[in-house]
Amino acid sequence: MVTLADVERAQRVLQGTAERTRLIFSNSFSRMLGCRVYLKPEMFQRTGSFKLRGAYNKMGHLPPALKQHGVVAASAGNHAQGVAVAAARAGIPAVIVMPHTAPPAKTAATRAYGAEVILYGRTYDEASELACALARERRLTLIPAFDDADVVAGQGTVGLEILDDLPAADEIIVPVGGGGLVSGVAVAVKARNPAARVIGVQAAGAASLGASLKAGRPVTLPTVQTLADGIAVQRPGDLPFQIVQRYVDDVVAIGDSDILRAIAMLLERAKLVAEGAGSAPLAALLSGAVAARGQSVVLVLSGGNIDLTRIGPILPHGLDVRHPLGQVAHAVRS
Repeated sequence: MVTLADVERAQRVLQGTAERTRLIFSNSFSRMLGCRVYLKPEMFQRTGSFKLRGAYNKMGHLPPALKQHGVVAASAGNHAQGVAVAAARAGIPAVIVMPHTAPPAKTAATRAYGAEVILYGRTYDEASELACALARERRLTLIPAFDDADVVAGQGTVGLEILDDLPAADEIIVPVGGGGLVSGVAVAVKARNPAARVIGVQAAGAASLGASLKAGRPVTLPTVQTLADGIAVQRPGDLPFQIVQRYVDDVVAIGDSDILRAIAMLLERAKLVAEGAGSAPLAALLSGAVAARGQSVVLVLSGGNIDLTRIGPILPHGLDVRHPLGQVAHAVRS
């Protein structure tokens, strides 16, 4: 299991590399939802998402001999960029396997950071199979996206920063794909403030963690379908699953329509560009999947690497006054 000491050690490793993203209090969402809403804007992190934290912490623990051979990772985009930047900063060659469905902007950014990019398969899990094969063939060190103690500890630094800014947080809502972020945050938060509730949010079309919790073991979904590519994972990691079972208070699922509206609301009310995965925590509040009236709530906006071509079609969904959310937004604007 990952401990608070591991997360605190990761925080020291990340000093000078990862940005400390400070909480933003949202007057608009607080009035709208009847609670005190704070945003943790990881889109301001280097590479535009939290993933740099875990990737760099993992590389910081590699012995020199392994660094010389290089590293390999599989990712739909954000982990790819995190590994690419971390490797470049550490002077380590990096190979990234990305599915053909990865957003072109994320693929281009990963190449721009200096990594060798290989496109393979249509899902993260298919790309991961090739990454594992390349690790064996080329003697590369695999940098897992979420199922690794050093990666989980690095992501857990998000939780430490939240409690540094808001020690009395009541609820912390975190997007969930493979579980690395929510498990790391939960380890840090529960050690420092056991009363705080940690809630994971999945896309309904990729709710592998919820299915796994119901089964009592990690299970693999036959397919995943969601616009939130950052959390489109067919199976949670073994280690994150164990931590979630122990520390996470609840895991909910929300639809893509709710995610679309949350993206638009963050643009309109907070002037923040969040991708689908990063918007999921707000979607959980706005849709009623998570109730938090009267509470101090932190929404972990995990990243902002959205394909710009998607923004135009998204806006009408979030601003439709015929939807209950739209009615609230219209009332606030007027």
